[in-house]
Amino acid sequence: MSGEPRMLVAGVGNVFFGDDGFGPEVARAIAAAPPDDAKVEDFGIRGLHLAYELLNGYEHAVLIDAVPRGEPPGTLYVIEPRGDVPAATPDAHRMDLSNVFGYLRVLGGEPPPLTIVGCEPATVEPGMGLSAEVTRSVDAAVALVRRIVDEKRALRARDTNGGVPC
Repeated sequence: MSGEPRMLVAGVGNVFFGDDGFGPEVARAIAAAPPDDAKVEDFGIRGLHLAYELLNGYEHAVLIDAVPRGEPPGTLYVIEPRGDVPAATPDAHRMDLSNVFGYLRVLGGEPPPLTIVGCEPATVEPGMGLSAEVTRSVDAAVALVRRIVDEKRALRARDTNGGVPC
């Protein structure tokens, strides 16, 4: 990788609450062979750390998290928030994305364009380890995040070369 990473790949979630550990698990798998031009990190429940990291001027961030939306467990989602990303009043005892963005704004920053790769959890009850359904989705999520990073890199290259793909 040359220079500073231009994209952030961040796993978020609590490994002590079952499938809420999806984001950290996927981030660790990607970090074993990180994509070019991307910083990959398992932020776990360190929301303030993630807010500070987002101040580093990334052109894009891919956040990986358990996202309950009512579909069968293990279902993967790609969510690209448009416009203003909601932010709550920061609370040091909570780790959720609106809290992270609240801290980011208190620190004087704004989130970069975001893609959220989510997975429908089977359980977020106390306990270690992912459910079988979510475990089966980890490899697909790793491939999906890599594809998203590659697509964002290609778009950036096209934009910086006057519309000519590299």
